[in-house]
Amino acid sequence: MTDAGSIYNKRIRTSDQILRGLIYLAAGIAIALLVGIMGYVFVRGIPQINWTFLSTVQSSLKGTFGILGNIINTLYIIVITLLIAAPVGIGSAIYLNEYAKPGRLVRTIEFTTEILSGIPSIIFGLFGMVFFGATLKLGYSILTGSFTLTLMVLPLITRNTQEALKTVPDSYRSGALGIGATKWYMIRTILLPSAAPGILTGVILSIGRIVGESAALLFTAGSGFQLPRSLFGKLFESSGTMTIQLYLSMQKAQYDQAFGIAVVLLVIVLGINFLTRFMTNRFDVTRLK
Repeated sequence: MTDAGSIYNKRIRTSDQILRGLIYLAAGIAIALLVGIMGYVFVRGIPQINWTFLSTVQSSLKGTFGILGNIINTLYIIVITLLIAAPVGIGSAIYLNEYAKPGRLVRTIEFTTEILSGIPSIIFGLFGMVFFGATLKLGYSILTGSFTLTLMVLPLITRNTQEALKTVPDSYRSGALGIGATKWYMIRTILLPSAAPGILTGVILSIGRIVGESAALLFTAGSGFQLPRSLFGKLFESSGTMTIQLYLSMQKAQYDQAFGIAVVLLVIVLGINFLTRFMTNRFDVTRLK
């Protein structure tokens, strides 16, 4: 009884209190910076947002400014990039985690993936402009931008899928194979559904990176803001996303327009983060049931 009481009544050292205070201070500074930046952007940008701003395009003749064309361009690039990157990234992770034997080849692929994730985006843009734009003659277009962004988000999807697959207990694999299931059937019906929250998180985080990218797209997709004349014809046209238009507005000292675009981008990014959390919790609840 005396020993237990001594544990609870143990004297707290001054150094522990100082460290705890520094930790709380660091957390407070981080929260204050986030709230300050978002608050400033919203205060400056919300007055600029109206229906015309969201539903029209720029027009010197009409004297209007809108970002509808940029929003559509952003959606085009998100869809095309994910249609390419998601299957390749998830398939690569399945191969590395379930089929490839641990060894030099796997380590080399994983090391290469980590290097790709650390390359500055402007270098991806330079490569995309030279290879996809000039060599393949795609020019400044949505396809050039999407192919370039595919290279950028592929490591993110691959690594997240790998980590998600590693969290699935080995007993699931041995149990399925033990009752006569083929390996692909086991992967398709057991591993992938169990790892779905982690895979989905990687895909949604990739969308966030695509939405926020500017340097690579400035070199590859261009800065066009016109509405598409046809569904597939837009793929070969110069198409600036919202981040590109934000950069151009700042370059022209049109700060009110830039802050309006920034508010829309922040809302999208916040929505992506909340969607990630919601879908992850939903999958976890469904799996527990």
